[in-house]
This record gives sequence, C-alpha cells and structure tokens, in this order.
Amino acid sequence: MLSNTCKYAVRALIYLGKNATEKEKAGIKKIAGDLNIPTPFLGKILQNMVRQKVLISTKGPNGGFALGRKAKDISLYQIVSIVDGEDYFKNCLISHEPCSSVHEKGKHCPVHGRFGQIREQLVAFYKETNIQVILDDMKGHENLIEL
Repeated sequence: MLSNTCKYAVRALIYLGKNATEKEKAGIKKIAGDLNIPTPFLGKILQNMVRQKVLISTKGPNGGFALGRKAKDISLYQIVSIVDGEDYFKNCLISHEPCSSVHEKGKHCPVHGRFGQIREQLVAFYKETNIQVILDDMKGHENLIEL
C-alpha cells in the first residue's frame, strides 16, 4: 500500500494538473484547504517535488505551485519512487530484503514465484499511468481527490 504521504502527493499533483498553470500557480493554502491536507505537511511534500523538478514554485504574493512538466510526463512510478522510495517496487512481500534475495536454505521466500508476476504488472501499471491519464479518467469524478 502507498503511504499517506504518497497519496497526498498524487492528489496534489492531480489538483495542480487541473487547477494551475505556469502563469497562474496555485497557492499552498488553497491547495491544502481544497484537499483537506495540513498545510505544513503539504508544504514539505510539494517542496520535495520541486527539488525533484516535478513541480515549479514561485515565492511571493502571487506565488504558488504548478506542474514542472507536462502531466503526461509525470508517472505514478516517478511519484511513488520520490515519496516512498524504489524499495516499494523492489522489496520482498514478506521480508525487508530485495525481492531477488535468496533466503535460508538457498530458496526464495514462499510467495516469490506467485508475487513476481503481480509485481511486474504493478510496476507496468505505475509506469504507464501518468497524471494526464488520471485527469482524463476523472471526468465526472473530480470530487475523488478531495477525499
């Protein structure tokens, strides 16, 4: 499962993809209020995204945040990797080691064979799904990011 921090990041990027442009950025208080996310916590998340060049920000009275690249160029895989780390995609389902590790008696964990295929499908889903795809699919479901 994704961390709450990661879910907040995804929701914020969807929000910015819908409500902000390079010329008309969205302010942190507006984003936090609309998404019901604590402002200081959201600020840390968004600044991390700025450092990773996923977002751009401007300081000052007309400042705020906007996507740093096209929505189609920001995948869920990138967001999850930035926020939760690539271990999310690589660790064993039942231990804290990389999935490819051989455990006691020279064997993989008991779910390795079954989960390997699912992991590949999950990674493909996260890489193929970008903010633009989500925005396109949300038509009629816009209130979902406010949950």
